[in-house]
Amino acid sequence: MEAMRAVQILNPSGEVTMPRPERTRVMCVANQKGGVGKTTTTVNLAVALALHGNRVLVVDLDPQGNASTGLNVPHHTGVPDVYDCLIDSVPLEEVAQAVEGIPNLWCVPATIDLAGAEIELVSVVARESRLARAIAAYPGHFDYVFIDCPPSLGLLTVNALVAAQEVLIPIQCEYYALEGLNQLIQNINLVRQHLNPKLEVSTILLTMYDRRTRLADAVEQDVRNHFGDKVLQAVIPRNVRVSEAPSYGQSVMTYDPGSRGATSYFEAAQEIAERGVMEPVSRNA
Repeated sequence: MEAMRAVQILNPSGEVTMPRPERTRVMCVANQKGGVGKTTTTVNLAVALALHGNRVLVVDLDPQGNASTGLNVPHHTGVPDVYDCLIDSVPLEEVAQAVEGIPNLWCVPATIDLAGAEIELVSVVARESRLARAIAAYPGHFDYVFIDCPPSLGLLTVNALVAAQEVLIPIQCEYYALEGLNQLIQNINLVRQHLNPKLEVSTILLTMYDRRTRLADAVEQDVRNHFGDKVLQAVIPRNVRVSEAPSYGQSVMTYDPGSRGATSYFEAAQEIAERGVMEPVSRNA
């Protein structure tokens, strides 16, 4: 079973494809709580979609550069990164790097320089829409653009929300999960009212689910009652393979494709792809 799952996920023949959307879906992965699985979700969904026939760009907007690490993309000081796009208007295609070993996947890395961008952006003209302009000016076509946000609600996250059409919120199946979520939803509504009317929360993904606890079950019911069909049926379990993969510069998809973690992210990616084809992406909520 595990070997069959691994072949399905790695898709070496390229025969298995996930449906491609009619136009680019720009998804911002946001939650101001740290440690809820934002970067892990961004990296694994991007790899799953890319392995199954979609062209995917990951924009690492977190100064810690964890998405760049997870995709094994160089992001040490001196590497051209997303900071150059935001502050110096360097075209995105000049800083995007092809991800080794994964066809159809590119990453715009983040270096530690990005930590200062929050302050430097304050005095820049049209500071909230710098990323949106950079993505719009990209000459190539992508099916998906995933923006990995920092765990805060500052100018970098606002740039991501203005650039995106959809917000994907990973929610940890723990007691504090729903605390702070109201603040995030309020901020999303503010951005929608003032800066980006197309923005909507399209997808909620439950992460770090421990089936042995009643608490995880209670949080899942709460979230499903509150957000309805925006919550993916696929749930990401607590899985040691998911945590180990980044230390090898890999996603769990390539590190251990037969694991429960890889299967769950594969199912989540498939669900996102199918939803994108079933309904127009740019509907207003």
